Amino acid sequence: MGISTHILDTTLGRPARDVTVRLEQLLASGAKELVKGVTDADGRVKPLLEAIPAAGTYRLHFEVAPYFARLGVEAFYPSVVIDFVVKAAHEHYHVPLLLNPYGYSTYRGS
Repeated sequence: MGISTHILDTTLGRPARDVTVRLEQLLASGAKELVKGVTDADGRVKPLLEAIPAAGTYRLHFEVAPYFARLGVEAFYPSVVIDFVVKAAHEHYHVPLLLNPYGYSTYRGS
């Protein structure tokens, strides 16, 4: 259970390593950082949150500008922010990021 993510660089067809990822919970009083990590050689920060998350809205913040700078690639998005809702706290939430220098997509994985 919990929340996890991974990043695939779709231009290179391989995981994006050494990308800083923050997980925040969005509260009425603002965003509360829960954990921060860096993707490994498999593009994963595992797990971001092992504990069963409370129902609510969460945010993944991917700092992708340094990743593209290391590759010597100009990129349009310096960061990617994904907000998502946890309704069933007992379920696992996997939120992958498919990334390229000029676009990205995401989905709820398993």
